[in-house]
Amino acid sequence: MVHVAIVGAYGSAGVAAADELLDRAAELEGTDGDGDERADGTDAADGLELTLIDDGDPGGGLCILRGCMPSKDVLSAGQHRYQARHDDRLEDAPAVDPEAVVARKDEHVSTFAAHRRNHVHDLAEREGVEFVHDTARFVDDRVLELEGSGRRLEPDYVVVATGSVVNVPDLPGIEDVSFQTSADVLDATAFPDSGIVMGHGYVSLEFGPYLREVGGVDLTVIEHDRRPLEDMDDAYGDALLDLYRDHFGIEVLTETDEKRVEPTEDGGVRMVVERKDGTERAIEADELYCFTGRRPNLEGLGLENTRLEPGEGWVGSTMQTASDERVFVVGDANGREPILHVAKEQGFAAGENIVHHARGEECEPYANVPHHVIFSGLGVYPFVRIGHTPATAAESGMDAFVVTREASSDGVFKSKGHPEGRATLVVSAETGAVLGYQGLHLHADVMAKTMQVAVEMGLDVRDLPKRAYHPTTPEILDGLFREACSELEDRQQCVGDTDGRDPSL
Repeated sequence: MVHVAIVGAYGSAGVAAADELLDRAAELEGTDGDGDERADGTDAADGLELTLIDDGDPGGGLCILRGCMPSKDVLSAGQHRYQARHDDRLEDAPAVDPEAVVARKDEHVSTFAAHRRNHVHDLAEREGVEFVHDTARFVDDRVLELEGSGRRLEPDYVVVATGSVVNVPDLPGIEDVSFQTSADVLDATAFPDSGIVMGHGYVSLEFGPYLREVGGVDLTVIEHDRRPLEDMDDAYGDALLDLYRDHFGIEVLTETDEKRVEPTEDGGVRMVVERKDGTERAIEADELYCFTGRRPNLEGLGLENTRLEPGEGWVGSTMQTASDERVFVVGDANGREPILHVAKEQGFAAGENIVHHARGEECEPYANVPHHVIFSGLGVYPFVRIGHTPATAAESGMDAFVVTREASSDGVFKSKGHPEGRATLVVSAETGAVLGYQGLHLHADVMAKTMQVAVEMGLDVRDLPKRAYHPTTPEILDGLFREACSELEDRQQCVGDTDGRDPSL
């Protein structure tokens, strides 16, 4: 029998690992967790003992309680107001009731979280599975102690799925001022007149416009680089800067670093920032918003009592730690890629690899095709990245080409009142396979799945339907496909190779 303990069982990664283990439990029958067959394979149901541990209250995981689901709930209210305000055919923008926004969000979150808890508790009804509502910490290698009862567990395998916490920067004076995080904004029913935002990643890109549109907060955002989305083509970051400044009235200070922060006499905050040229200026506001990302939630886990050493590369692609192949770390806790769907996939991979390891088989690395969606511009102008960007394709030495299309090139975006934005397609010059897609425009998020299918299946752009159902925003994809096919035709004619295809296709 193989005993597995999952610390953080309510979260997306933890519950995915539990589901995978239970689905594959029959494969563990007759093993003892050392890769050896037991002479007696009759212990416990299907050879798996599973202990699920979580101290969450009410419990449900970060995404459900404080992450992507409640954030999209509140952003939708700002989206409706912005689109009405943005339409000059309408005379008055509607007012938003923050109390109603929070109440509806809380109702939805309560339902979603209850569904997750019920699922975990239902798992605990199965033979060989136990759920413990308690805090666990390591007291030795793969030895866990439960804080409430003092009970000790010595499982064959441990899955750490403890998620992440807010990353507060080590900024002089930060301990002397109060600040709000995205969790505070989710519950806000009243807003300050002005605010300073530290960080301009996905949290700021989503919550900045909400604070401005719903709360009317006069915002100054500190951006360390020349533009947001610094890893993407410059045009994407520049487009976002224009949107945030012109459409939302947000001041974004680029190439600027925070130097120190201090409270003001009237209860506000003063921040001294430094430009790239070395000049400094002081900014004052009523509130400080800490949108500086998240870090793995490992404090209090007792890792110092084990051989585990968190840091760069401490968790490999099989989700096993470098120091102990029987400890798996998944989701935000491993710091590899803190995204919901990645956390779930890592959980599935850990469950699968525990089975492989227990059976003495080689563990399989987890590799995902990048699939990111940022609900920038209140979700009216979401940014999507699927697969390769032009830069990563070039770094990989691929023979690829890029086609780009402005949203304003398609009349449908004008007719829907949002001609802003663009999209990019990365295509293999050798095979015509779609290697990547980036989009920043109305409805880019709903096109993400279509493009994920094209990229992950390696579909030839010449085989994709180029049929417009006017007037719908996926016309931008049709345009990209046509331009890519034309580029392929030109390239292949230059080398006298059409790959056996009719060039007119």
